[in-house]
Amino acid sequence: MPGPPDPRDLVERARRGEQLAVARLISMVENSGPQLREVSAALSPHTGRAHVVGLTGSPGVGKSTSTSALVTELRTRGRRVGVLAVDPSSPFSGGALLGDRVRMGDHADDDGVFIRSMATRGHLGGLSWATPQALRVLDAAGCDVVLIETVGVGQSEVEIVGLADSTVVLLAPGMGDGIQAAKAGILEIGDVFVVNKADREGARRTVRELRNMLHLRTPDGERSAGGTSIGTEPWEPPVLSTVASRSEGIGAVADALDEHLAWAEKSGERERRRRERARREIEGIGMEQVRARMERVRGGDALDTLTERVLGGELDPWAAADELLEQSG
Repeated sequence: MPGPPDPRDLVERARRGEQLAVARLISMVENSGPQLREVSAALSPHTGRAHVVGLTGSPGVGKSTSTSALVTELRTRGRRVGVLAVDPSSPFSGGALLGDRVRMGDHADDDGVFIRSMATRGHLGGLSWATPQALRVLDAAGCDVVLIETVGVGQSEVEIVGLADSTVVLLAPGMGDGIQAAKAGILEIGDVFVVNKADREGARRTVRELRNMLHLRTPDGERSAGGTSIGTEPWEPPVLSTVASRSEGIGAVADALDEHLAWAEKSGERERRRRERARREIEGIGMEQVRARMERVRGGDALDTLTERVLGGELDPWAAADELLEQSG
């Protein structure tokens, strides 16, 4: 019976464009198997090159259609593209529902495109816990651009800003008070704003309202972005109109993303975001390890014993927690 695959061999095969190797690596990081550390070590020397683009917005704005159209546009420009489409989890199997690999069937035969649907598995914020690790796989595999399509949960969907070099916020006409409601959420994280379904009534009004709202933002209300770098003008997020189902306006979106990337590299914003991304990833892994240690302790008698000592006044809860951590180590 063959042993487990060699992560270093899989990484080398992925770098040569073998989609099966890419798929196996992503499965390994999703499942958090015993080889996860080896996979991470093998990937690290080959990461940090891809332009990571997040696409977010409320349900119904056309994220999947826009993502597919953007893939087509990027392929015409000679870019290798990876797509991580985060979908809701099935309450029965834990797997992804309505996988975007089905919705993006036009790219199924293109060796320059890799599409993977990932289940949230209860993780909040619009992403999957394994998304950062899967991103590293696609980066190492030679993707020039990695598109991350979030699950579509509205205002709470702001986690993508900690992962992407550039964030596209999608809206659609007919949202009404939705734009105002989103002001304190997704409207504050966008580098490029796109009003999709621009052939519908009210599209021009939506664009106008969005531009007015962006102009009203104060420095205190904005996330740290352009303007903090000496000698660099602040980035002014463009508001674009598209009809993604007909690929109208998608070229302008790709141009805006290229312009934002150039600005972010010149201003130092890209380096700042990537540094913060690494910090978040390290913290996340550390928290996951602590959680796993606590789960192991929970199955034994240590927690019950400490609970009785706290109830009996022998220990305070802080001292009990210290002992619990020591025993879980």
